[in-house]
Amino acid sequence: MGDVLDPPELSSTSTADRRQLLRQGLLAAGALTVVGTASRPAHATVPPSAVAMRRPGRVTPVRDGTPGLPEAAIVALNRMGFGPRPGDVAAFNALGGSPEARLAAYVSQQTQPASIDDTELQGRLNAAGFESVDLSANPDTYLATLWDWYVNDNAPSGNTSSNWPRDELTRATFLRAMYSRRQLQEVMVDFWLNHFNVYINDSSFVRATYPHLDLIVRQNAFGNFRTLLEAVSRSSAMLYYLDNYTSSNAGPNENFSRELFELHTLGSENYLGTLEQNQVPTDVDGRPVGYVDADVFESTRCFTGWSFSQGIEGDGDTGLFYYRPSWHDRFQKTVLGVFIPQDQDELVDGRTVLDGLASHPGTGRHIARKLCRRLIADQPPQSVVDAAAAVFTDQWQAPDQLAQVVQTILLAPELLATWGEKVKRPFEVAVSALRAGEADFTLKMEDADTSSFLGRFDDTGQELFTWPAPNGFPDVRQAWMRMTPRVMSWRLCTWLIDFDDDQGRFYLDVLGQTPGSVRSANQLADFWIDRLLGRTMQPEDRAQIVQFMAQGINPDFDLNFNDDDTRDRVRSMAGLIMMSPDFLWR
Repeated sequence: MGDVLDPPELSSTSTADRRQLLRQGLLAAGALTVVGTASRPAHATVPPSAVAMRRPGRVTPVRDGTPGLPEAAIVALNRMGFGPRPGDVAAFNALGGSPEARLAAYVSQQTQPASIDDTELQGRLNAAGFESVDLSANPDTYLATLWDWYVNDNAPSGNTSSNWPRDELTRATFLRAMYSRRQLQEVMVDFWLNHFNVYINDSSFVRATYPHLDLIVRQNAFGNFRTLLEAVSRSSAMLYYLDNYTSSNAGPNENFSRELFELHTLGSENYLGTLEQNQVPTDVDGRPVGYVDADVFESTRCFTGWSFSQGIEGDGDTGLFYYRPSWHDRFQKTVLGVFIPQDQDELVDGRTVLDGLASHPGTGRHIARKLCRRLIADQPPQSVVDAAAAVFTDQWQAPDQLAQVVQTILLAPELLATWGEKVKRPFEVAVSALRAGEADFTLKMEDADTSSFLGRFDDTGQELFTWPAPNGFPDVRQAWMRMTPRVMSWRLCTWLIDFDDDQGRFYLDVLGQTPGSVRSANQLADFWIDRLLGRTMQPEDRAQIVQFMAQGINPDFDLNFNDDDTRDRVRSMAGLIMMSPDFLWR
């Protein structure tokens, strides 16, 4: 099972062709979405004299290659976070006298998230009134509380459904991505939750305990992989999702061990099939270069008895990790060339396997490639992968191992030299739009508008935590350049721009954030291009934005902001910028 391309693949289409397809087909559909009545709320109207952004018969010239390289701040803030908020670019540029110095300072800050004040986010989380989010900084206490409240139905508020922690965590995840100053931490939490993917709707047990998985990933995102690996392997959500909670010497279940090898550590790239263990080639240190089916089967025996407390055999019914010694296969095993004697102490068999996997160079290569794919390009530079893999393996016991690996990737020259090799997935589209538009969004559970927002987001194909297979959401552009993710993401942005609450406040207040001195089509286009992209737009695209805004009037003439048609068109113009290819690059 791979980690890249489960949706239909478009890898045979060149970058230029994909851009042309997007511009000629989807951008036209997007323009209709913005200015068409079907997508607007009932109170909105369409300017009767509006000129379509795309005219029949007009052919956009084909361009070769990827877009021009933006300044370092834009690359860093889009790769190490979810795009800049107003003021973020200036703050980044104040960190040093050169792009490299600024990047180094920013990476140093972001890989030490505890040192970054996050008062605004905490205030927003408090205002949201979540009862199941971060109940405690201690993972075991948190898990026991979640279990008591949402499995055993003892929540003091009376909200005992397992849907409650799932829905609150979804809202909190959006708030963190939108408002946290610890942007790289949010990116890494997203990465690791996807790497250790658990389908949140697999059962009521998983829905109830998934926030605990989020917490342990959050606490270890810049720590040690071996520590993170065991914490995830012992989590109730993972034990249930991959069936290890019932695995015993009488009925071993290999689901967990299979994914442990194939996805979580060595990866399918190091799978050598059905060879006998003694036939596997070894490296210079005498270690098997990869794994075979027999390693998975033997590992399955090592993890028998790893379960969680659920009210059977006097285990306490707490949801906490629970080792059942009578279920464990106590006889000798061999995994990755390591002989494991019989009758070891509790948990030693499984921990020996985790040690071997976490220290294996193949695991370093697999995870380094995935991190480079997330942070640099779909096809990352092999030199950076190799450098990151070396750090991963050399530092496998270091408490800050993952911070060192991420720093190696982010400080590689290739980071600032690469652009347009990644596109935003729907979550990144939505959050970057909300951040750039400085949206004031509470995401409270009781708000009907929040449910409308999340319903529209779910239609994009990236409903949070809901990828059913263990391999997680794809992280390559071919998977996300299809019609449904793109069009539904644009419709979501259109809803944010056009929808207002009972007090008439827009969620993306385009008009309210437009300075009074900005009134001509040229000024309006340039202001919102800079706000939403943080850089200039390609001239051909900018010309179309200006033309749409001017509607045949001299683009240097001031427009009447008291005119409803003009006001609607300004909002639609911002939407069109979000629909441009430029907005998708990261």
